[in-house]
Amino acid sequence: MIDNLQIAIDASIAAGKVIIDVYEQPEFLTQHKEDNSPLTEADLASNNVITNFLENTEYPIINEEIKNSKFSDRKKWKTCWIVDPLDGTKEFIKRNGEFTVNIALINKGVPVLGVIYVPVSRELYYAEIAQKVAYKTLVGDDHSLNGDLFMEKDRIYPSSLAKMKVRVVGSRSHMNQNTLDYISNLEKENKEVDIVSKGSSLKFCLVAEGKADVYPRFAPTMEWDTAAGDAICRAVGLKVIAQDTQKELQYNKENLLNPYFLVTP
Repeated sequence: MIDNLQIAIDASIAAGKVIIDVYEQPEFLTQHKEDNSPLTEADLASNNVITNFLENTEYPIINEEIKNSKFSDRKKWKTCWIVDPLDGTKEFIKRNGEFTVNIALINKGVPVLGVIYVPVSRELYYAEIAQKVAYKTLVGDDHSLNGDLFMEKDRIYPSSLAKMKVRVVGSRSHMNQNTLDYISNLEKENKEVDIVSKGSSLKFCLVAEGKADVYPRFAPTMEWDTAAGDAICRAVGLKVIAQDTQKELQYNKENLLNPYFLVTP
């Protein structure tokens, strides 16, 4: 499993480098997919890099930027990769730095490892669930690993303090009425609510490293939006609970759309 995690780490950093190459251009090409979501040349360049890495493994891939296999084939997969080559394309276009590369490995519908790389800040989050460990390592200026991985000083932990102030992660692009209602219910419990705004899968990372307490997502997401962040959260003991079943999210489903969910201790 460590070998697969290393491959995912290498792929995410290499993808981050080509994303930054596009990001730093004065202009870049943008088009729209069938669902009207944006697609940039950085999405495509990242996808090519990651695919080249993961095709050398024995596992098939579910990926936002490819035509995915039919469920009649996918349901036979015991293990697969789930990839978002550039999560937060809207944030990329806004040039606010809050976009990521997401890579997760799934076994029997459950994440077993996850990697999130933040190209602008060069922060690398990675986790291996069986060992119940997650880390955040700063990558070098040239998007290369300058030091060792899996260092104790780089381990991350969620907040363990019981407090009346609850730091709720919200989205820069997707704050809706359901989320506002959730916040209102916390306030009715006499809790002070502090909103922490962040884009892309960084919202998972904030909770995993103790910079926020809970992440309600009551808006549509796809499996590639959540799998890597879910892995990192599970590795530190958090739960990503589907609101319809009250069970943890499942992956490689027939419908790759996630239910609404809550990231919570």
